[in-house]
Formats: sequence, structure tokens, C-alpha cells
Amino acid sequence: MGWSISLTEFNEVSVVVRILLAMLLGGGIGMEREKSKRPAGFRTHILVCVGSCMTALIGLFTWHELGNMSDPLRISAQVVSGIGFLGVGTILVKEHDHITGLTTAAGLWTTAAIGIACGFGFYLGAVLGTLVVTLTSAILFKLEARGRKKNRRLTLYAEVTGTDKLNEYTDWLMEELLARNIMVVPPRSGLAGHVGLEIILPLVGHEDVKAVLKMLRDKEGVLFAMECMKREK
Repeated sequence: MGWSISLTEFNEVSVVVRILLAMLLGGGIGMEREKSKRPAGFRTHILVCVGSCMTALIGLFTWHELGNMSDPLRISAQVVSGIGFLGVGTILVKEHDHITGLTTAAGLWTTAAIGIACGFGFYLGAVLGTLVVTLTSAILFKLEARGRKKNRRLTLYAEVTGTDKLNEYTDWLMEELLARNIMVVPPRSGLAGHVGLEIILPLVGHEDVKAVLKMLRDKEGVLFAMECMKREK
């Protein structure tokens, strides 16, 4: 019982335990992120967790030194908003406004909260929070990836002659190829009377690409067709 009480009180032993626990928990989350090759990995998560823990410990230290004249939560409260600036650096906007890095940014924010929990001696919350974050990042990510795989898209470019049959082309693309979106764009050939079409189709497997292109090229009035950008996964 004496050992348990010493860890809940603010003393030299509890300070060491809290900092080491923050390093361990932050490293556990960071290791999973490192394996996934994310921008913020092992060292970053350790530093965020230990740094957040230190803010809580500094607040407790000043409270014990100055008594009721100091608010132990004041410094830690700034971490919640301040960590957002670090998280922004992991967020990227790719083609078609596809955003990546949100999970890593949220993970950094949660890691900071775990560090604060360690600093204040909320050991159970810190450990359970780490388990939830790790499971969410590692296991639920695979389930989410399966869902994305079923909804992959293929973007094609086709060039046709004339504008009088545009409605016929778009109806055919939607009925035969299940096109999700069709945009009229300037012709890449630059020839007068030609019209460019950018077509977004659902993609079930890699074997579908050649068959779709052949069907599109065989359509009367289509001059040529090609895959015009990287497939979304």
C-alpha cells in the first residue's frame, strides 16, 4: 500500500515513474506509426508525450511550491491547443483534394493528452488511452483499408469528335461503364472540333483497366482513350 500511495503523491519517485511511463506509452504509439511510415514516428511521439507530461509536472511543482497562488492546470491547458500546430505539419492535401495525415495529427494530439495524464498521475487513463489509440491505428486501419479498396476509382481521358453526340457518349458511359463523373475538358490534341472527356469510373481490380480501355476505344467516335492519372487506393 505504501508503494501505491507514493506513486499517487508528488515526490521524487512518482516524478521518475511518470516521465518513464510517458516515454514508454508515447514510444508504443510512435512505434506503430513508424511501422506505417507516417510523418510523425517513434521519436516524435516520445517527445510529445514526455513534453506534455513535463508540463503537468511543472504545474504540480509550482503548486506545491507556491500553494494556492498557482493553478497546476494552467500550463497543461496550453498543450491542448499548442499541439495543433505540430499536427498541421503532418497533414497533406494531394490530388483531387484528397487529405492525408489526419490520423497522425489526431494521434499526436491524443498522445499529448496521454502525457498530461501521466504527469498528473492518472495512470489507468494513460494506459487505457494508449491501448485504444494503438488498436485504432493498427487494427481499425485495416478494416478501413478494406472498405477503401472496394471503392477505388479509375480516371480516364477520352477524346471524341464533335459536340453533337456528347449526350449520347455520356449516357453510354454511365450505363455501360457505370461512370460516376464525366467532365468536358479541352482536347489534348488541340484539334478543332475535338472534345475531351475526363471520366471517373469504379475500379474493382487491376484486370478491369485494359478491358475498360478497349471498350472505350472501340466505341464509335472515340479517337483515343488513356488512363490519365494515378489510381486512388
